[in-house]
Amino acid sequence: MLDKTKPVLHGVHHTAFPTWKPKETVEFYRDVLGLPVLHAITAKGWGREAHPDFLHFFFDAGNGAAIAFFYYIGTEPMKELAGPRGYLGMARHTSWRVESDEEIVAWRERLVAKGVVISEEVQHEVIKSLYFRDPNGYPLEISLTTRALGEADAADAALTLDAMIETFVDGDDPQSKTIEDMWRLKGEKVRELA
Repeated sequence: MLDKTKPVLHGVHHTAFPTWKPKETVEFYRDVLGLPVLHAITAKGWGREAHPDFLHFFFDAGNGAAIAFFYYIGTEPMKELAGPRGYLGMARHTSWRVESDEEIVAWRERLVAKGVVISEEVQHEVIKSLYFRDPNGYPLEISLTTRALGEADAADAALTLDAMIETFVDGDDPQSKTIEDMWRLKGEKVRELA
């Protein structure tokens, strides 16, 4: 039941990233991915003291959401613009939803035809995904949900998160606990509910 006393979020409005490759970024999102341009803000002397002039531009990411970029004029790129490579770099990403196997195949074909390096299809539990990067190195994903999530999934997730929080306590030596320790605690929680 919806609690009418709490504010409700209605989906992601936009995600935003800096770019020092404005031309390549526009060509990738507008021309390769085919996302319509929604809006562009140009600003001079806006923000805190010494804030550079900038352009902030938005592309339609579907279902009322957008992906946006800031181009800060005259600034030097960050050393690791998209963050580290490997699993830490891939953890921060944007994923778009498709609704059929045919759509995920069509996206694979489109991206490959446009010269985008793309991963093999990856199936993780209830999501099938393709991974690739934009010209800035930002990780992107196209995802297909392979089964609907229900109450059992939410209950399992709640138990997992409670066990995670209790197992991996802030301030503990990160090497002092393992995922097996968390699984044992979750198992205990499941037995308590039975």
